[in-house]
Amino acid sequence: MVEHGDIRVVHCGGSKINFRDPVITHDSRFLLCASGEAVKVFSTSTEECIHELRGHTGLVTGVLLRPSNHLQVYSSSLDGTLRLWDFTDGILIKTCVIGYPIYSFYASDKHENVIFIVASMPKRFQLVAVHLPQSGDQMVEAQELSAVLSGVNPNPAAIAFGRGGEFIASVNDLQLEVYFFKKQKSYRFFLKEDNKKGGWNTFTCVACHPKDDCIATGHEDGKIRLWRNFNHKKEYTYSTLHWHHSTVSSLCFTPEGTNLLSGGVESVLVQWRYNQESERDFLPRLGGAITHITVSPDGSLFCTSHSDNKITIIQSCVKVSAVIQGLVKGDSIRTDLMMDPRSKALVLNGKPGHLQFYSLQRDKLLYNLDIVQQEYIHESGLQQFEVVKAAFDASGSWLATVEERHQKAAELELNLKLWAFDEQTQSFVLNTTISAPHDAQITAMCFCQPTDSQTTLLVSTSKDGHFKAWQLAAPAHTEGPSWLCDFVSAYHGLVPECCSFSADGSLLAVVFQEVVTVWSPSTWELLTTLSQPPGAVSDLCFGRLSCSKYLLGTTASNLLCWNLLTCSLEWTTSMDVRRLVADPLSENMAAFCYQSGSTDLFVFKPSEPRPLFSHKAVCSGKVTQAVFAPREEMLESCEESSQWLNRSQLYFLTQQMDLMTFTTKAEEDRLLASSKQLVIDDSVAMTPFYLLLGKHRQQQQEHQDSDSSLWAERTALPQTSASMKELLQTPAHVLPSTSYLCSMFVQSLLISVSDARSAHAEEEMESEKEEEDSEEEMESSRSKPELAAAAATESDTPALTKAQARELRRVRKLDHSWLAGLLDS
Repeated sequence: MVEHGDIRVVHCGGSKINFRDPVITHDSRFLLCASGEAVKVFSTSTEECIHELRGHTGLVTGVLLRPSNHLQVYSSSLDGTLRLWDFTDGILIKTCVIGYPIYSFYASDKHENVIFIVASMPKRFQLVAVHLPQSGDQMVEAQELSAVLSGVNPNPAAIAFGRGGEFIASVNDLQLEVYFFKKQKSYRFFLKEDNKKGGWNTFTCVACHPKDDCIATGHEDGKIRLWRNFNHKKEYTYSTLHWHHSTVSSLCFTPEGTNLLSGGVESVLVQWRYNQESERDFLPRLGGAITHITVSPDGSLFCTSHSDNKITIIQSCVKVSAVIQGLVKGDSIRTDLMMDPRSKALVLNGKPGHLQFYSLQRDKLLYNLDIVQQEYIHESGLQQFEVVKAAFDASGSWLATVEERHQKAAELELNLKLWAFDEQTQSFVLNTTISAPHDAQITAMCFCQPTDSQTTLLVSTSKDGHFKAWQLAAPAHTEGPSWLCDFVSAYHGLVPECCSFSADGSLLAVVFQEVVTVWSPSTWELLTTLSQPPGAVSDLCFGRLSCSKYLLGTTASNLLCWNLLTCSLEWTTSMDVRRLVADPLSENMAAFCYQSGSTDLFVFKPSEPRPLFSHKAVCSGKVTQAVFAPREEMLESCEESSQWLNRSQLYFLTQQMDLMTFTTKAEEDRLLASSKQLVIDDSVAMTPFYLLLGKHRQQQQEHQDSDSSLWAERTALPQTSASMKELLQTPAHVLPSTSYLCSMFVQSLLISVSDARSAHAEEEMESEKEEEDSEEEMESSRSKPELAAAAATESDTPALTKAQARELRRVRKLDHSWLAGLLDS
């Protein structure tokens, strides 16, 4: 057995971008947010991810602009380190080791070289002031730590600085605590658990006015309280604002303090006028519930994070200018993790009633496919259609989906839909809808596309005790192809749990609780049955390539392997396998086993009892879904422990809805080296178009370098002059009229007559010199009699002028071969 060695488990593409507050740079060009173990830098105009700041080995818990240098940013992580980055170039400047997991952190202009962190101390969370060491080393260790507040909430929204750092406000449960740095004194204010009207007074978030002594707090009952005179224990006052019907999740003042922004589950951004709270502006229908609100330093951009892993960029609460959508992961994933054979995108449940196609290579949502095609109503307790099953055929031409809705007083509503891929729209179009395909819930379905025919089969199993085969029928005279039921079968009244086709489509295996049945899809004949120890089979998978003769299944306590040639049990091992997945490009299989509160991974071939690779405790809890994704470029790993990652990459989803993957140290070094080669222009964001244009310019530069001698002889055009640059860079509203600019522009492109004549004269002199040299060589090669005859002839004829001699040499060099061809014809 090979242990994991240099292979480590990391958060991959699809990590949460709404985990912490995003940060907008001072020029409002970039947005930075925590995403797994990295910090992503997005362009606020193009929505593209410019680059990632990687280096942390734990979950990133915060991003903060450095107060003394706006081109640098701090990041904190559960790995116990603070890192300082140059985000424009993606360079790690310094790492400060704290030694405690950091859950959130803060900084202010009045506390130079001091970072305030929330760390987990014995039995409680504390707000600690960290004095950053002034050292030139890239790796430093913080020695000076001093506690500021104890018993704080680790949520970043629960702590805020006021008046640029004069005081700090912290909320936790029913308590508001205000600490004044100058007085070294804190004041605590308490609220009752509920008020007379039954509202819950629990604090959820806090924000401080940038200039006035005013603290805004949000509460579970949807109210906002504005606290004043809090520097006196008994003379404090507060006023109440109420619009939200549920919990206020985020509050934020604008930089000048003229407006207060609030958001919650209603997905409406509310803008309150400061000191004129009766005047409010609303920006509704932003998507999921608002979790964070951020304002750019110049106040030109607002930013909201949403529960559906989305960041919305808003221009001064007027209109949405950009949307950065991450991988949507709800409370549960009903469908399997799937790979689209065409786009190589990860496919799973997305928005309610949709399937999302997510690119793991670009870490970007490609598009959502509306399956239910009904308006979703955001109301708790309302039963609506949900997508519960989905499957692709091998070529990606067909997609099958199952949607269901449970009604308390009615029967189960069930729809099976078949979608055909449209080459023109490059998306899936609904082809066939089958209402009530089964009498009970569908437990599994899979496609088969045999190699010897074009017939496509879909098999579905249900709790009604039957499995059905759906066949693509030939198109009629006017209509296109459609799907019909071709075969229905059952086995002794048992409930089928799962099904699987062999790689060549010649066999179909259907599990009926404890019995595995093997069928021939060509004749629908039951070929054999395979029995196993007591316990229902929950997963079924055929071997591939050289291991195609094996069939594997899992139970609650065993992993089983049958030999289909002998119809006997080849081997079995005792383990609680929760997920069994096969690599489509190799014989490898991955089994996720749950024990002692964590999940272990074993990679093996069905033909060998010895695992190729094992990794203990890949995650805490259970693995809910997993899939092998084929690589675009095959890795060339020679180490035995990582060869199973050469063709495909394994992704899995944890109970906490975190998408994880496995990577090697060599692969990380390669990605880091490639990211360092990207040089970002100061004025252009690193978008795919910019990369394409940069590559074109690089090729053009190489072509120019190869022909440098030719370019050196030509006269340079004046389009790169300082005046032209100034013309192009000057704002349009200060330029003179277009007619004046046009004449000036045309004149700048013309070459003066004197320059042209001098250049033409120089070219003629050079050509004359070359021609004279060539004539001398030709004359020297003549024989002496020819020279004598030529001299006698020249003595009889008058001497030619220089211009006539030059014209004669030109005529001699003309090609007259065309005349001979004309005479021959």
